[in-house]
Amino acid sequence: MNEVYRQEKKYFMTLFDMKKLSGQLDQVMIQDAHNGANGYNIRSLYFDTINERDYEAKIDGLELRRKIRLRIYDPAADFAMLEMKQKEGSYQKKRSLRVSREDAIELTKGRYHSLLKYTDPFAAECYGLMHMACYRPKTIVEYKRKAYIAKENKIRITFDHQIQATESCMELFSPDLNMCPVLDRFNGVLEVKYNGFLLSYIKELVNEANRSELSVSKYCLARSATMKFAL
Repeated sequence: MNEVYRQEKKYFMTLFDMKKLSGQLDQVMIQDAHNGANGYNIRSLYFDTINERDYEAKIDGLELRRKIRLRIYDPAADFAMLEMKQKEGSYQKKRSLRVSREDAIELTKGRYHSLLKYTDPFAAECYGLMHMACYRPKTIVEYKRKAYIAKENKIRITFDHQIQATESCMELFSPDLNMCPVLDRFNGVLEVKYNGFLLSYIKELVNEANRSELSVSKYCLARSATMKFAL
């Protein structure tokens, strides 16, 4: 189990401003090893309770809240990452566990017993929580990400674009999911993640960018349309 504890800030940005800031960060930060010309693909399946507790907690801005998801970077991958993100004041704690493709498929079907074969206490915690609170697969979100890294304070800056989602199919490893955009194609999301404090020269570059703070997550963006319809 891997654990990360850091601050995270999210902003809306136009693709033009993202390209401009990306060029500036090229001069002072290291590109993620997985970056291609346009970044790399991320696909996540999110779980939530039958009464949408995690979605409502985010919308209501509660200080203590969580998200549980399965994440892959390639539909042909033989594994997935089971992740839990917990908001604690201004900090985010993220814990993750690598699970096999076969076990991940079981999780996407709402069958969580496969977690019992893992000896890590995090697997047992997820099993107990997802059963007790009746978690079910809710949506799959997919997007492209370009990431920059500074080793100091574990700083990580990411640009996410082409954000799309589906609630009609929970086949996480399918190569042909029918996805719909949940954000204008000419906009994206900037995420700034760091421990302790943000280095001044990086902070100045980010502050110069034309952006507005984002109060909802990509999960909430994906769920918003159907949740409004349900209401």
